[in-house]
Amino acid sequence: MAQKNLCCLLYGPGKARFEHRDVPTLSDPYDILVRIAYVGAHFWKHGGVVRMVSEEQPLVMGHEASGIVHSVGPAVTKVVPGDRVAIEPGFSCRRCKQCKAGRYNICPEMSFAADPPDNHGTLARLFRTPEDFVYQMPESLSPEEAVLLEPLSVAAHGARLAGITPGHTVLVQGSGTIGLLCAATAKAFGAKQVFISDINQTKLDFAQKYLECPTFLPNISSSRPEEEARRMKNVLNLGEGVDIVLECTGVESSLQTGIYASGPGGVVVQIGLGSPNLSVPIINMCEKETVLKTAWRYAPGDYEMGLALLNSGPVSVKPLISTIVPFEEATKAWEMTQRGEGIKNLIRGVAEEVGDAD
Repeated sequence: MAQKNLCCLLYGPGKARFEHRDVPTLSDPYDILVRIAYVGAHFWKHGGVVRMVSEEQPLVMGHEASGIVHSVGPAVTKVVPGDRVAIEPGFSCRRCKQCKAGRYNICPEMSFAADPPDNHGTLARLFRTPEDFVYQMPESLSPEEAVLLEPLSVAAHGARLAGITPGHTVLVQGSGTIGLLCAATAKAFGAKQVFISDINQTKLDFAQKYLECPTFLPNISSSRPEEEARRMKNVLNLGEGVDIVLECTGVESSLQTGIYASGPGGVVVQIGLGSPNLSVPIINMCEKETVLKTAWRYAPGDYEMGLALLNSGPVSVKPLISTIVPFEEATKAWEMTQRGEGIKNLIRGVAEEVGDAD
């Protein structure tokens, strides 16, 4: 085994360095080491993560990842070295009230990859994880596609919370990776019609091509969500409104527009994270008995659901992969993502000849 583990660490907004760190030890008999194959790129210049890293306390980035099992602890029975796996990057305590109730995604002791200050991420040669948080990839699924199992599981969680069944009409607010996968999942769940709204026409063009869904471009200069919802209903012929709204932007005006666009008894699921405080048109919601739910990552069964959607064919993630850059050029993938270029930019794992240097 190599004596050092090449990692990409964030030291602050836009400040990344490549360093050899110690190889994680298999401290628990159920631990495994995964040699990372691909990692999804995210923002690295703003947001909660970069405000919490520093020169004194840098963070290994990355949470969406796939790889190959490198070594296993003595109690591991689920996988063996050489198995191809997708990684669920949040590890719960398994003992608290929420875990025992089957809601481990809201475990207060959740250890999530690339969550400062102490939980380092997957952008490394080797990553340690408990065996029960990896999923073997079917032969039909490439390691590149497996990276998108993480955001697909977010979409599956939102769709399950919404209770989407055949015949429902669904509005997805936002056509980024999560929004596109929410729309694809809604279609796979049997929604009669899926609509997508976004302020970026280029993204809407991709969404229309990817999913053949009607799209809506809001007027970004409008300050009245109720009027935008009325225009949306007219343009998309929504009648009294849609049955389900999946809000994937985290933007207040988007949430409000979605609520106004929902029909009587509609369900609105807040999936996107943005502003920490969002106000809602409560009178409109009361008049329609709107059900508002919130989603946090994914819960038991969501990764399995995502794998089933990919393996059986209702959802394809290959068209979402825009670029793949070498590990040593990880910052390029972050920069492209920051500029809004592509849908999903991936970072390839450490090359064998680089990572195996002592």
